[in-house]
Amino acid sequence: MVVGYWSCAVPTGEPAAPSFTVQLPAEFSDEPLDGRLLIMLSTNTEQEPRFQISDGPGTQLAFGMDVENWEPGSSIEFRPDTPGYPLEGMAEIPSREYQVQVLLHKYETFNRSDGHTVKLPMDRGEGQQWNRAPGNLLSTPQTLTIEAGGSYELAFDQAIEPITPPEDTEWIKHVQIRSELLSEFWGRDMYLGAHVLLPKGWADHPEAKYPLAIMHGHFPSDFGGWRTEPVDTSEPCVYSSRFDMDCYNHVVQQEAYDFYQMWNGDDFPRMLAIEIQHANPYYDDSYAVNSENLGPYGDAITYELIPYIEEQFRGIGEGWARILYGGSTGGWEALAVQVLYPDDYGTCYAACPDPIDFRAFCLTNIYEDKNAYYLESEFKRTEVAGRRDYLGNVTSSLQDMNQRELVLGTHSRSGQQWDIWEAVYSPVGADGYPQRIWDKVTGEINPDVAAYWKENYDLAYIMKRDWATLGPKLKGKVHIYCGDMDNYYLNNAVYLTEDILEETTAPYYDGEVDYGDRAEHCWNGDHSQPNAISRLRYHQMFIPKWVAEDLPKVAPAGADTRSWRY
Repeated sequence: MVVGYWSCAVPTGEPAAPSFTVQLPAEFSDEPLDGRLLIMLSTNTEQEPRFQISDGPGTQLAFGMDVENWEPGSSIEFRPDTPGYPLEGMAEIPSREYQVQVLLHKYETFNRSDGHTVKLPMDRGEGQQWNRAPGNLLSTPQTLTIEAGGSYELAFDQAIEPITPPEDTEWIKHVQIRSELLSEFWGRDMYLGAHVLLPKGWADHPEAKYPLAIMHGHFPSDFGGWRTEPVDTSEPCVYSSRFDMDCYNHVVQQEAYDFYQMWNGDDFPRMLAIEIQHANPYYDDSYAVNSENLGPYGDAITYELIPYIEEQFRGIGEGWARILYGGSTGGWEALAVQVLYPDDYGTCYAACPDPIDFRAFCLTNIYEDKNAYYLESEFKRTEVAGRRDYLGNVTSSLQDMNQRELVLGTHSRSGQQWDIWEAVYSPVGADGYPQRIWDKVTGEINPDVAAYWKENYDLAYIMKRDWATLGPKLKGKVHIYCGDMDNYYLNNAVYLTEDILEETTAPYYDGEVDYGDRAEHCWNGDHSQPNAISRLRYHQMFIPKWVAEDLPKVAPAGADTRSWRY
């Protein structure tokens, strides 16, 4: 429990902020460093402070500042006005004992083909996680009693170790290609990767060519939800607070093993299944579309990576034979790719998608609202909620979430959710970084940036605007699922999108929109199981569904819909 200190005496002035000085030992670098310097204080000793900075009420304290050309062997002092989260400044830190830790999230310099030079954190195999990124400098947590006006000296004593890449197995192959398109944009070698799950009998049927199932989502360290061994019951049970379920680690293992058995069953469709790695300098994935700030990831994935995989592993290589699915970020990507590349993909299943209609950008209408953080009113300010549970209990405000991101990184560099939406959807600013959709401190919305978002990334608006040409290409291909109590209010955008789709004519969209009663993030269309289970079943849900229900709608005359179903 956090213990506060108060006094009944009349204050005589503002309390003095504690002073923190951080040394960069010479052995950690041969050259000056750029990055985001973070100091974290925690009253919870169960984890390192770097793993305790969150949107929820259990968050601990963080303060951050940019550093440039930091000379090895020198020290930097945190200023008293260094921005913090959830406290605004260091003078607000209650005097007491803390676990204290410092971290440097390293930036690299990119000379992009658009003429801009920017400093960003390159992904190093961890999926763009500031608190786990290999090479980031770190200090061992120290127990310190922090007092107003006190001075404290800290120093890095370690660098985070490199990630060991996964090895190929009989079933799963790992591919990585250098993307010509992305390398040209970023001015350096850039790579795309994927984990490929081979169908049963792949080696025994060299004549067969297969449809491709593409699961979009956050950075996968390996092919998820796959296990060839039964549950390891000797492993201690781990409780899931999110799902209020004991031994959830065993549940996850059992579901993965069940999928392995299903994949090898006589009735499961023989297909290639892939999960894509497209981490980038702004986030753990690219949102699979072209962007002024991230570069042509949509084209690179669609025209470089996927054809390469199909060539290497005997994919059919035609749009009708590629299906898309995913949840949350992956749900938005599945729908976005289908809408923006309608001829190159055959069907999408978008579960709990990130906002697909920006009139409901969570709880903000970016076209009509003037402020994202507060409801407009003449005499009172009502904070906009950021996260709720299935009963509507709010645990974070939108301003809280953005304050945390601003501490983790300026210029949309936090690697977090609101910043990546900005990095993907916004035009490039004069400084080479994404233009803000709203002021990160005040919440004031920029209508010019909102107008750009609308024309380029508001998927509901784009479908409505372009239905005359898109409609015939999307007929039967669009499937959207969302819980009606989604934690991030994502169902609001789905309601608006459903209205647009149901009004379509010439042709009618002929797809599916479905809602889970009182279901939280990320409900994916399974009415028979809770989120804790259905979230582990994307492949086994959507591959058979496509073959049984939607393949007949999208396969052209003469297409091979049988030979790969041995």
